[in-house]
Amino acid sequence: MNPHLDQLQPYPFEKLRQLFAEVTVNPEYSAISLGMGEPKHPTPPFIEQALIDNLAGLATYPTTIGSPALRAAIAGWLERRYGLPALDPATQVLPVNGSREALFALAQTVIDPGARALVISPNPFYQIYEGAAYLAGAEPYFVNSDPDRNFGCDYDSVPAAVWERVQLLFLCSPGNPTGATLTLTDWENLFALSERHDFVIAADECYSEIYHGEQAPLGALQAAHILGLSSVERPYARLVVFSSLSKRSNVPGMRSGFVAGDAEVLKKFLLYRTYHGGAMSPTVQAASVAAWNDETHVEENRAKYRAKFAAITPLLRQVMQVELPDAGFYLWADVSRTGLTDTQFAQRLYREYNVTVLPGSFLAREAHGINPGSNRIRMALVAEAEEGLEAARRIVRFCHTLTAHTQ
Repeated sequence: MNPHLDQLQPYPFEKLRQLFAEVTVNPEYSAISLGMGEPKHPTPPFIEQALIDNLAGLATYPTTIGSPALRAAIAGWLERRYGLPALDPATQVLPVNGSREALFALAQTVIDPGARALVISPNPFYQIYEGAAYLAGAEPYFVNSDPDRNFGCDYDSVPAAVWERVQLLFLCSPGNPTGATLTLTDWENLFALSERHDFVIAADECYSEIYHGEQAPLGALQAAHILGLSSVERPYARLVVFSSLSKRSNVPGMRSGFVAGDAEVLKKFLLYRTYHGGAMSPTVQAASVAAWNDETHVEENRAKYRAKFAAITPLLRQVMQVELPDAGFYLWADVSRTGLTDTQFAQRLYREYNVTVLPGSFLAREAHGINPGSNRIRMALVAEAEEGLEAARRIVRFCHTLTAHTQ
């Protein structure tokens, strides 16, 4: 067996299952889950119809590189969304079966396992980053998020000896679970480090279309273009971005996303995927074209999230430290003033009010003396508004009972 498998930790939801294993839930309440970040808004009917209209594609083997129509649709969306100059759909865009699979596979392409390689990851983080590093023969190096920096990571704190071993840097902007977004200055510093130390930046942007202010989050390719890196001899050198339709279009079951950026990296990535077998069904490709070419449903989806966050965040702020994030569909709340740890809070809330939240410590690792997820919980506001409001009301009641017991 591959010895690197022994380095993998249980997934956060397996840890949650174990935490709840012996819990008897209060039968007075129906179950509400804010635990998993799975979109629950309805899939737009026109995407469903596009799938139905293209079922004939099931009779055809798909190509790994994807159809010209899909690559053109993705390139067009990137150009419109981020104000980019024309991309080459044949070399700078690659459809993938959801960003999760592609994030993992990129590490297998990029990492030289014989070079004592390091993979930098934010902390807390999407656990695929860690698993991808280990199974590629590298080690993860975690950079903690800092509440005083709007949950940004202090990359200036990374020692020079670490940067010299880095082959891949995973970023998530907007972040999971914090919702933090990177600024142009952040990107400028990271691009300079990438050039100096010759590592690839993998920018996970799957939450980019769910934002709560009027200004859309800055994208990695957009930042590179603003900084003049789209018109050099090697455009977007060492930079690849990942996105998907799952959150944007409420189609997590379609497993449809893309990788875009540096053509040299994508050429190697395509070679890997040709052997790996990561081709997208022609039926899903056709429906994806329809989704990427429409923004009305995205705007409607974003409005629903904004309304939920506007209603729920003030309720929860009464009993815990929580603020509206820059973007994404998570609330990242500090529960330390309740007197419970994050795991105690999650377990008792589940037992007493049948509401599931995810302990923040499950989403992070002990690094540099702390676990930056400790005493925090992640709440995924993915269900319809009334269910989310009911969950918030139960959480408020729960916190009030904790306060009453300590008085």
